[in-house]
Amino acid sequence: MAERDKAKTMETTLSSTFSILVKSLLGKIISVPVSLDDTVLDLKMKLFALDSYFYPSASRLIHDGWQLTDELTLRHYNITSNSIVNHVLRLRGGSSAALKGKEDVSATGYREPEFHLQSGLPGIASSIRMEGGSAGVTSIIEMKSYLAGITSASAEEIQKWPQSDVPAEERSCCCVRQELQEVRPEIDNYIPKKQNIYKACLPGPGIFQCSETGLVFEVESAAGIVYRYATWSTHLKEADQNVWVPAGPLFNIWALPGTVQAVHLPHFICLSDVDTSGCSIAHFEFQKMTIQQPTKVMAFSAVLKNPSFSLLGVVWRKLRSAISLPMHSLVLIFQQLSAANTTLHLYLIPDDISVKQAIERQEMSWNSKLIPKPPPFSPLFFGNRYEVSCNTKVKIRPEPHLPFCYKSPKKQQFFVEIYIKKMAEEIEFFIRDGQNDTVVWRASLRSGDISLLRNVSKTPPGAAFMKKHKTELCSRMGQLSSILLNLRVEDVINSEEEEEVQAQNTKQKKNQFLLDLAEKKGPKAQEKLFQVLQMKDPFLVEDLENS
Repeated sequence: MAERDKAKTMETTLSSTFSILVKSLLGKIISVPVSLDDTVLDLKMKLFALDSYFYPSASRLIHDGWQLTDELTLRHYNITSNSIVNHVLRLRGGSSAALKGKEDVSATGYREPEFHLQSGLPGIASSIRMEGGSAGVTSIIEMKSYLAGITSASAEEIQKWPQSDVPAEERSCCCVRQELQEVRPEIDNYIPKKQNIYKACLPGPGIFQCSETGLVFEVESAAGIVYRYATWSTHLKEADQNVWVPAGPLFNIWALPGTVQAVHLPHFICLSDVDTSGCSIAHFEFQKMTIQQPTKVMAFSAVLKNPSFSLLGVVWRKLRSAISLPMHSLVLIFQQLSAANTTLHLYLIPDDISVKQAIERQEMSWNSKLIPKPPPFSPLFFGNRYEVSCNTKVKIRPEPHLPFCYKSPKKQQFFVEIYIKKMAEEIEFFIRDGQNDTVVWRASLRSGDISLLRNVSKTPPGAAFMKKHKTELCSRMGQLSSILLNLRVEDVINSEEEEEVQAQNTKQKKNQFLLDLAEKKGPKAQEKLFQVLQMKDPFLVEDLENS
């Protein structure tokens, strides 16, 4: 009986929150509420929310002599209540090496260079006061840096999606977006964009919408809120997928308890003729999902008052009848700038910002540019197939039909390739519902759209090559040590960045890390990498060019 009680007590402890102390080398100490199932990246998010000094990409966390890895949980490192985790700024100037394995990380005699706090953290206006020669630091985030991120919701300042030229009487969707005061979040520029961590610095009472994700926060005082995208496929179990369908992005959000009075979570269900009782909010905590009822369901969001944060997203109970839910959707058209004549990629996706951003990142790596077009004027339905057609002769491959479904942003989305040998002055495209042959979208592509895009393409050829063949290079690029040495000699990377690449545990991850690093540094860095690759492995470059 005693053993059963002990096991129950331990289970309760493992699934509850507790506090740990994080101590910087400058003596700054901060208490952070965590759970054993939090990842190291979750801990960095919480630190970032509590104090902008702790930028995630600029942070290395050390416990018991070990550098903590973002993907692992605190349970993995035996971190318990009142554990002390040491924080070290990642020095991007190359003056300190990344830790490998377990080393002596004693702070004795160490003094953190002052300039890293003043200029090394992007997007932060801060000042430092050294008190009595000790290591105490006061970081002052100036209110003007917060207010610089706030924009009013005027028509001139909010970038709207292009409006359909279809007459209003033909449109079957009457949902209207609520216009709110926007806040531009701080974004950690050194983290790969697909893993972006956002911080909304809200200056005072009000309702604010994140310009990057569509999240809305209602607060009664100034607040710092940190959030990032998560993936449904990782957290929504197979049994739950039989009952619930994702209806918007999944977010990992953190703020101090009581900071946020309400959160508006985006969804893409068209409510024109839908019973909103099927709408719920999935809350994942301690590796378990609980279902919460929204306080209010609006045209493009579900409101949850007094939220407790972790993983949150809108889900919809699957209908037992054959009737499917109507969805808001987007049509994305990209022109491949390096392709022959005019080559377009057309996507048909739910109106999910995380999916749209993932497609844009992928297309940018293929040297493509977005041609903005309006969304469909009728709601679409999961499971239906939609046919793309044109009023002139074009080639549509692999076939003119697109299935409409929700795919994780981490997966390749469905698209059709449209090849136009001779671009007319104006071409009209249509999308029809395969179930009833009704037109759900139409838009014109004008020759000016294409020529204008070509004029803005100034990507160096080597950089374009690296973007176009990034997937193949991840698996095929060799002689990495020699490539890294040449890049360091050319001052493209520093010694710490070289060690960060080498610290990855597989060849493919090393290549991926290096290619992402060069991409973040810009076209000139990618051009240098291409030149080094040409010198070290000309046969690989030639093979990829011929392919």
